[in-house]
Amino acid sequence: MELLYVYFLTTFFVLLVSVSLHFLIFYKNKSLAPALPPGNTGWPFVGETLEFLSTGWKGHPERFIYDRIAKYSSHVFRTHLLGERVAVFCGANANKFLLSNEHKLVQAWWPSSFNKIFPSSSHVTTGEGSTQLRKMLSEFIEPKALNRYLSTMDRIAQRNFAEGWENKQEIVTYPLVKKYTFSTACRLFLSIEDPQHVDKLAKLLEVVVAGLFSIPIDLPGTAFNKAIKASSVLKKQLGYIIKQRKIDLAEGKASPNQDVLSHVLLTSDDSEMQIAERISGVLIGGHDTITSACTSIVEQMEIANSKAAGEILKWDDIQKMKYSWSVACEVLRLAPPLQGAFREAITDFMYNDFSIPKGWKLYWSTYSTHINPKYFPDPKKFDPSRFEGSGPAPYTFVPFGGGPRICPGKDYAKLEILVFMHHLVKRFKFEKMIPDEKIMVNPLSVPVKGLPVQLYPHKN
Repeated sequence: MELLYVYFLTTFFVLLVSVSLHFLIFYKNKSLAPALPPGNTGWPFVGETLEFLSTGWKGHPERFIYDRIAKYSSHVFRTHLLGERVAVFCGANANKFLLSNEHKLVQAWWPSSFNKIFPSSSHVTTGEGSTQLRKMLSEFIEPKALNRYLSTMDRIAQRNFAEGWENKQEIVTYPLVKKYTFSTACRLFLSIEDPQHVDKLAKLLEVVVAGLFSIPIDLPGTAFNKAIKASSVLKKQLGYIIKQRKIDLAEGKASPNQDVLSHVLLTSDDSEMQIAERISGVLIGGHDTITSACTSIVEQMEIANSKAAGEILKWDDIQKMKYSWSVACEVLRLAPPLQGAFREAITDFMYNDFSIPKGWKLYWSTYSTHINPKYFPDPKKFDPSRFEGSGPAPYTFVPFGGGPRICPGKDYAKLEILVFMHHLVKRFKFEKMIPDEKIMVNPLSVPVKGLPVQLYPHKN
């Protein structure tokens, strides 16, 4: 009996030691394993999406970023946005890390709402498809091509001001600017000039954009549901244009290099649906962000006095607008058209001693540097001189991204913004009618009331 007791006691002791060693080794290894960034996943399903979006709706999108930097004492933190686990990267070093590691550690990623609205878009926004798209666009927005577009862009601007601004005492800025930028995009990308056709496409795109970064709840009345329906109609409209352009190209009625659409049709093996979605993306990128930027522009005086009435701008004129571009850049710093952009980790990697698992979504924010006093002293002050000389430090001013993924339309946007600024200050002095009008971000920066202004035409 005593032997049996000793046997059980010995067995229990061995089992206890084995289990203890197992847990000691487990927790030791666990403590040595790289930690995930600090953070909170928020509510089930929605995570912290509502707070992320609502700070933009309230006009203070930076609060989502800076509140968490302060809370976690970290410039990388984790959250849960748009149905995904997300690591948010903040600061110039973070911007450089993400934007310089495209196709190495990360790739472009779009929320599920975007992919459901444009189902076949993923193959052209990530990987090889993205590279091909950027290469294709570069042929139409390089300086040589932009030089050809300048006269067309200038004529559209002159017509826009003549029809919507002149002989008016008060105007609402945003819709008039939007008409200018979208008319320009339709003319240069699709060779469409008919005002009714342009207006029809603009209304469809407006609904689509409103749902791109919404919570993907497909119920009647939601922004997401409206965007899906509008996208379907938009693609049908573009489908008609694509079919007709194919006929015109075959019959020699259209030029192979007349616009983006002709080039895509002659160099791409994509289906008509894929081309329609690609053109939709180009139209969105080619006008909405520029509309937001132009609406925020408040001054530009250089060049205007040197041009005779009705005289078309020349390329040399644009090159002289250095101070004007400094003004525009300061506007883009304080009111960037986009808050930031998403990426996806394509492999496990480490950043700031934190582990970022493969498949996690990543987000970099313009506001993490644009209004950070570390990079821009007195950051809320409007000061165009920040962009004189060598300008801001690399990866601190990122309205167009940076690195391999810098926006291919940067020079196109610069040209269109400068043309708008030139015509604005050449014709008017102006005064905001709502001095402290709130700017809402959804997902673009837009004044809530459209920025109504009082116009004071120059006497000469």
